[in-house]
Amino acid sequence: MTCLSGKVAIVTGASRGIGSVIAEKLAEDGALVVVNYSSSAKMAQEVVNRIQKKGGKAVAIRADVSSLSEIENLFSETISIFKKIDILINNAGIMVNKSLEEVTETDFDQQFSVNVKGTFFACQQAYKHMKENGRIINFSTSVTGLMFPTYSVYAATKGAVEQISRQLVKEFGHKNITINTIAPGPVNTELFTVGKTEQQIQGLKNMNAFGRLAETEDISEVVSFLVSNQASWITGQTIRVNGGLI
Repeated sequence: MTCLSGKVAIVTGASRGIGSVIAEKLAEDGALVVVNYSSSAKMAQEVVNRIQKKGGKAVAIRADVSSLSEIENLFSETISIFKKIDILINNAGIMVNKSLEEVTETDFDQQFSVNVKGTFFACQQAYKHMKENGRIINFSTSVTGLMFPTYSVYAATKGAVEQISRQLVKEFGHKNITINTIAPGPVNTELFTVGKTEQQIQGLKNMNAFGRLAETEDISEVVSFLVSNQASWITGQTIRVNGGLI
């Protein structure tokens, strides 16, 4: 319960969904947590309140990760409050599902700005501010291994995230900082299920070995392990947390 005692963790996009559960899990493990959000201040504060109610310590910091200056502010504010950074979870991301002929330049640019640019420059800030034995977890998707219509741009951004993670490994290695990527399959969140029929959801359940959607805890438990001391020899890996989807 206290394996992360004294560690400071930034979780981007942590006001809801997978990010909020990760933030609460890391706090449960003993970390001091920065709950990053872009626009959902009330929801972010609710995450902070839940953490504090359980005896943990957390703060909410607003930053749009598609902006380098705001990423820099996120890190500088974290340093100002907690004096250091040990863990970075690049969870923030957006997805726009459209057929090829429907994708606009704005759709393309927005997804690459948040998913790729945000991840890359957050890693850059981590390199500047993290000391020894840090942990970075980036988020991809198991869709990169499938051929789903309407996911072309989103999958492309996550393929880029996987490559960024691999290529940076040896730049961080001299500090004993690990970088890994988690690639979930379908997860039972409001954002995932909205707009989908029961038939569509059941079809996705049937694609994995266990016949269900992942729960957010299935993902947060893997994050908890990868940022622990027990995972110090795991780096540069993309781990598909998808119940055997692919």
